[in-house]
Amino acid sequence: MCKKLPLSLVIALFAFATYGQTIVSTSPENKNVVLEEFTGIHCVFCPDGHAIAKSIQDANPDRVSLVNIHTGGYANPGAGEPDFRTPYGAAIAAQTGLTGYPSGTVNRHVFVGGKTILDRGQWASRANQTMAAASNVNVGVEASIDINTSVLTIHVQGYYTSNSPESTNLLNVALLQNNTKGPQTGGGQGNNYNHMHRLVDMITGQWGEEITTTTTGTLVDRTFTYPIPVDFNGVPTELVDMEVVAFITDTHQEIPSGSRVLPEFTGLVNANDASIRSVTDFPKSCETELTPEISIQNLGQNPITALAIEYTVNGEAHTYNWTGNLGSLRSETVELPTVPFVLQGLNTVVVTLPSDDNNSNNSVTKTFNQAPVGSGIVYMELQVDNNGSQTRWYVTNSSGTVLYHGGPYPNGNPQVINETFTLTADCYSFRVLDIPSNGGGEITLTDHHSNQLYHTDGNYGNGETAPFGSNGVLGVTQNQLDNVSLYPNPASKTINVKNAENANVQVFDVLGKLILSQSNISMDAQLNVSQLQAGTYFMKISKDNLITTKKFLVVN
Repeated sequence: MCKKLPLSLVIALFAFATYGQTIVSTSPENKNVVLEEFTGIHCVFCPDGHAIAKSIQDANPDRVSLVNIHTGGYANPGAGEPDFRTPYGAAIAAQTGLTGYPSGTVNRHVFVGGKTILDRGQWASRANQTMAAASNVNVGVEASIDINTSVLTIHVQGYYTSNSPESTNLLNVALLQNNTKGPQTGGGQGNNYNHMHRLVDMITGQWGEEITTTTTGTLVDRTFTYPIPVDFNGVPTELVDMEVVAFITDTHQEIPSGSRVLPEFTGLVNANDASIRSVTDFPKSCETELTPEISIQNLGQNPITALAIEYTVNGEAHTYNWTGNLGSLRSETVELPTVPFVLQGLNTVVVTLPSDDNNSNNSVTKTFNQAPVGSGIVYMELQVDNNGSQTRWYVTNSSGTVLYHGGPYPNGNPQVINETFTLTADCYSFRVLDIPSNGGGEITLTDHHSNQLYHTDGNYGNGETAPFGSNGVLGVTQNQLDNVSLYPNPASKTINVKNAENANVQVFDVLGKLILSQSNISMDAQLNVSQLQAGTYFMKISKDNLITTKKFLVVN
C-alpha cells in the first residue's frame, strides 16, 4: 500500500486574528453531510443505494460528500473481478452496527437505536436533519495534482466557531476515485457499471490525525503531499477521476462537518488545448439519420467555455455550438444533434474542434458499413440447445415496435426453430438474449433470395443486436400466395385454406414446434384442428420457393 510522503505540515493553533487568508469560513455554519455508504459489487440492491445517495448530493452539491466503502462479503471479488476493498473499510463498518446492504452512516451520528447505521430509506431525511444543525467547526479543502509526477497536494483547514465537546479531535482525509467501470450485480449494466466515490485510501490513516486544540477561534491548517500510485489493488488509477473528502471527527465517530473537492491540475504544457477524447463507434446501420456522441476533454490550463464542434457525415457538414465550463483535464460527453444523411455502403463521420495550441487531437474520423438489406420475406433458423428456457429473440422495426418474438423454449429438447417474417420496406433489428450470459445455439437469418442477413455460431454471451434492412420487394410471383386465406379464424374443428393449390402446409405452435404438415394441398383444402389445444398457431404455406405465414387461433 502506497502511503503519503512525510508531511509538509503547518499547524496553526491560535486565534484567527493573527493568521492570514483562509480557505475556510470563520463564521458559524451548519453541518455539512458526510455519507459513508457500505457497498459491494455483488450487492443486488446497492445500485439503488447509489442512486439515492447521488440524489442527495445533487440536491446539495456543496454540502454533501459521498464515500463509497467496499467491504464485507458482497465486496469479495470472484475470479477475474476487480478488488475495490481497502484496509480501512472493515474497521469503519465494524463501529456502525452494520447488518445489511446497502446501508450507510450520516456523519457517523447515532440517530436512534444506539447505532450509527441507517438503511437507505433513512438517508435523505437524516441528511436534511444534519444540514439544519449548527456545527462547531467549519472545514475547507483544496487540492492539486501534478500530471508529470502524479503527486497530489492537499490543503485542509478547520476553523472552530465554538468549542468542541472533545478536547482532542481527529482530521481525516479520504482519497476517492470516480468513473471506474466494473461489475455490479443489479443496475442492469453488467461489467460496465460506473462506480463512483470509491474509497481507495485514507491519507491520514485509519482514524485520522490528532487535533489537540479544539476551542473557539482555533485554526487548523495542514498540507499533505501524496504520490498517487498507478493502481490500487490492481485497479488502474485515473488522475482525472480523483476526488478528496476531508472531515473532522470528535472521536472515531460523530462528524461535525466535512468538505470535498475535485483536484485541479498543474504541469500542463498548453494554455488552450481542447481534445476529442473519443467518438462512439457506429454499428452497421440501415438508418438514414445519425446522432453522434463524443467525449471532449480539456488538456489545457485555461477553462473551456465554448466550442464550435463541426461534424460531417459523408461530406455533409454540420456545426454544434457547445457551451459549458470545462476545467483542466475534465471531460464531458456531448450528444450532437441528429442529422439526416444519404446511406452508402461505407459511411464516413469526421468530428473536428476549433484550432488551438495543439491541433493533433482536434479531429477524429469514424466509418461504418451499411447493414445488409434483404427482401420482404426473411427466414430465421434457430438451433435450440438443452437450455431452451434461457433463449429469447425479437424482431423490431425502426419505430421500436416488436413485430416477432420467440422463447423461452423447453429445456432438454434440442430442436430447430424455423420462423418466417413478412416485412415492409424499413430498417429492422434482430435481438437475441441469453439469461445466464453464456450464449446458445446457432442462428441464421436469410431472405427469400438466400441472402444472409445475420448469423451467429451461438457465442453471443448475454446477447447481441444486429440491424438489417428490408426493401419490401417480394418478387413478381409473390402474389401467388398473397390471396391465401384461412377461415374460420378462430377455428374449433376444421380450418379452410383457400387459394393455396399445390402448396405445402406446416402448422407450428408458439414455441416453434411442428404440429402437422400436408403436401400438395388442393385449391380449397380443409385441415382438422379438433385435436389441437386452444391457443395460437402459425401456418407456413410454401410454393415454388415462395413462403407466406398466417396466424390462426384454435378455440374449444
